[in-house]
Amino acid sequence: MIHIHAMNLNIFNTFSGRKEPFKTIKENSVGLYVCGVTVYDHCHIGHARNAIVFDVIIRYLKAKGYNVISVKNFTNIDDKIIKKSHEEHINWKDVAETYIASFYEDMDALNILRPTYEPRATEHIDGMIELVETLLKKGNAYIIDNDVYFSVESFKGYGELSKRSLDEMLAGARVEVNEKKKNPLDFALWKASKEGEPWWDAPFGKGRPGWHIECSVMSTKYLGNPFDIHGGGKDLIFPHHENERAQTEAATGKKFVNYWIHNGFVNIEKEKMSKSLGNILLIKDFLKQYHPDTLRVFFLSTHYRSPVDYNEKSIEDADSALYRLYHTLERADTLLHGKDIEEMAFDEADEIKQRFFEAMDDDFNTALGLSCIFELSKVINRLIDIRDESNLPFIAYTRSLFLYLSGILGILNDKWQIYDDREKKRHLAKIGLDTHELERLIEERSEARKKKDFKKADNIRNLLLEKGIILQDLPGGTEWRIKK
Repeated sequence: MIHIHAMNLNIFNTFSGRKEPFKTIKENSVGLYVCGVTVYDHCHIGHARNAIVFDVIIRYLKAKGYNVISVKNFTNIDDKIIKKSHEEHINWKDVAETYIASFYEDMDALNILRPTYEPRATEHIDGMIELVETLLKKGNAYIIDNDVYFSVESFKGYGELSKRSLDEMLAGARVEVNEKKKNPLDFALWKASKEGEPWWDAPFGKGRPGWHIECSVMSTKYLGNPFDIHGGGKDLIFPHHENERAQTEAATGKKFVNYWIHNGFVNIEKEKMSKSLGNILLIKDFLKQYHPDTLRVFFLSTHYRSPVDYNEKSIEDADSALYRLYHTLERADTLLHGKDIEEMAFDEADEIKQRFFEAMDDDFNTALGLSCIFELSKVINRLIDIRDESNLPFIAYTRSLFLYLSGILGILNDKWQIYDDREKKRHLAKIGLDTHELERLIEERSEARKKKDFKKADNIRNLLLEKGIILQDLPGGTEWRIKK
């Protein structure tokens, strides 16, 4: 059993702009809501970063002993979904369900824990209508031509979350031109029905909900009001989260959320990832080339609030780093296999574990946390290299700790053989060498060694080394591994 020292978790709260001690509303329980995807296309690596960041936050909170109730929604009715359904001549529901299935495929591949609740927006229309009615009665909303708008001037705290001036908010809101709105920043709570679009009946007219209202309804339905943590990407602070907060607090008269957590952007080769630049990288395309854990190592090497630049070198570095971790595990497992070893606590490993928790308690500093896992890897390799049987209990203990902390970050889930086979296939494809050709070269080298033609044997070894392949001569024959 891994003992976790009681340390105080501090979280950077976007609302206050500073780190704050984390205190839950209910003892030992955390309610966490993360804005999900609008399901009109496949997910890209920006979605992956958000998913990985909050997956690790949830894993860590659980490791600290909290019961975590997590909610992540699907926006399954939206202008983009309707547009796609018209373009492809299929029902909007089918568009949404197709991309929900695609989302699950990606998230499962990335080893993202499933949330406690995953509501679809269309399952909660009644709650949205109810919230709109409340805002109308309280004078925070008004109707124009069957559209319902929230009046930002009716909520005096508007702009406090994003800390923007009126001019900045106008520039950032990408406001739809509507001369009838009382204020250009007023946003749609309910959109009047248009021909060829889905609609629902409401006391204020047939239509469908605006984007912001769905998260207010789904978060408070499952987590209550207020709840502990609301998360999302930095791009959602304004207008989405600003609007969510305004409409919820205007309706309830209570604080909506205690801690707002936002992850930074993903850039590609120092440019913002966007469809207009044509540099969107889909998760599916990434996974054709790399192991899912590679993306985790890459993202977790940077603090979640900082921007991260995706480029080939940084991904290759993360891939090599991951290989070293897996290889450490394989060395330890091979050494301990079949031996009945009782684990013995090891001070050096415990000190690293302590630093891991201190790092994670400081606003989920995964970059430092990950460095602790690499330190444990070095400790394991050093103990193995000493070749002293009396170290086996320490190796077993450090290996368990290594796996436990890696699990909090969501990495090292594969068996070595599965991981290694996959990496070998990927490497051979990359260098343009097939398995049969490699086996032929290894056999040719073995024959040369038998004939004491060491020059030829060395030439083959060096040729393969140049291609990133290391040969290991073992009693049972020659094996190969990737040079990382």
